[in-house]
Amino acid sequence: MNKRLPHALFALGTALLLATGCTPAPKENKIADPGTEVSGSVELWHFFTEREADAIAQVIKDFESSHPNIKVTVKAGQDDSKVTQAIGAGNGPDVGLSYSTDIVGKFCSSGAWVDLKQYIDRDKVDLNKLNATTRSYTEFDGKRCAMPFLADAYGMFYNKDLFAKAGLSGPPKTLDELTEYAKKLTVKNADGSLKTVGFLPLYDFYENAASHLAPAVGAKWLTDDGKSAVGTDPAWKTLITWQKQLVDWYGYDKLQKFRAGLGDEYSADNAFQKGQVAINIDAEYRLAFVKDQSPNLKYGVAPIPTSDAAHYGGGYVTGNILGISKNAKNPEAAWELIKYLTTDDKAIIKLSGLLKNIPTTTASIADPGLNSDADFKTFIDIFNNPNSSTTPPSASGPAYQETFGQFLNSYQAGKVKDLDAGLADADKQVNSVMTLGG
Repeated sequence: MNKRLPHALFALGTALLLATGCTPAPKENKIADPGTEVSGSVELWHFFTEREADAIAQVIKDFESSHPNIKVTVKAGQDDSKVTQAIGAGNGPDVGLSYSTDIVGKFCSSGAWVDLKQYIDRDKVDLNKLNATTRSYTEFDGKRCAMPFLADAYGMFYNKDLFAKAGLSGPPKTLDELTEYAKKLTVKNADGSLKTVGFLPLYDFYENAASHLAPAVGAKWLTDDGKSAVGTDPAWKTLITWQKQLVDWYGYDKLQKFRAGLGDEYSADNAFQKGQVAINIDAEYRLAFVKDQSPNLKYGVAPIPTSDAAHYGGGYVTGNILGISKNAKNPEAAWELIKYLTTDDKAIIKLSGLLKNIPTTTASIADPGLNSDADFKTFIDIFNNPNSSTTPPSASGPAYQETFGQFLNSYQAGKVKDLDAGLADADKQVNSVMTLGG
């Protein structure tokens, strides 16, 4: 099974980070002099599997060809919790590849990943060649402990055959239109149960996380002084109210029963790919999954609908990140590998083409070959749109988002009756978690 962000393991990783991450940062080792020949073996752990792991292997082979004195050992299918446990036990990999930009704050502040500044300065790496958003989510509190390994931009996938059957032509552009389309596209069985769902609005379904939907309303996570904004930014109330109205239209219990019969997100039984859900929030990597698993599916892609038409075109931006473990056995070779995977335009373009992920350097993102794919270009445009945003890094890692997600799950289930009071309480909970950074 291919997997990218397994939510249960994501939560486990956060718990482990909170439990083990508050260790003092180690002293930086003296790095080699400029021009020193690097050799030896280096171990890379990454979370990709199957087709995507094969893509990584191809580019690692290219690296070894251009760096004949360095041998790379790769362990695939390693999620953040495994990497964190290994580092805590003193036997972490030389290089870790994480699926979560949200973990940067924790890795940087705890010292689990080393500060890369000394390597960047020595090798005169021009960080301005990296996209501005990716620069922002690979450092925390003035410390750069990560480099961006491709990126993700979130948009909307829609089933063209189901749209045509419902008399719909183009994609919805506003949240009100999304509600209208969702209702028109929904088909019920004779007993009233759901047969086909226009849009499945549950927050904990596939990629429907609050962070991925926040740009639809321009919601802010933090105030100017770094406190939680979930209880004070009215945009959150706009999003939550819209979502709950659609949940109530379907019926929460009916949605839960329908979802129970859906396939795994990263399998060929993905609900969108099977035609069970007509509109779905997802990132550009879905393009490769569809091509591989559902080549006959007729679909379109577009930005996520927004509450304000002036903000249309943006979306949530995140990505994968690379760092050197504090107990790396060969940090110099680790840096050579990271530098190759994150600054070599040719390598980045190849990886982007194979994985269908957004490249992160200004030269690679403008590559004519990548932009010639109209669907992929839609996501490149979302990535470059000034209305796009990402989640702010925190010393507590992704814990603040998970805490807010727990509130959202309770609210959509009808367990929280007063939204204002619930948001105020969620605000306190998020602030409490964010103080646990260590």
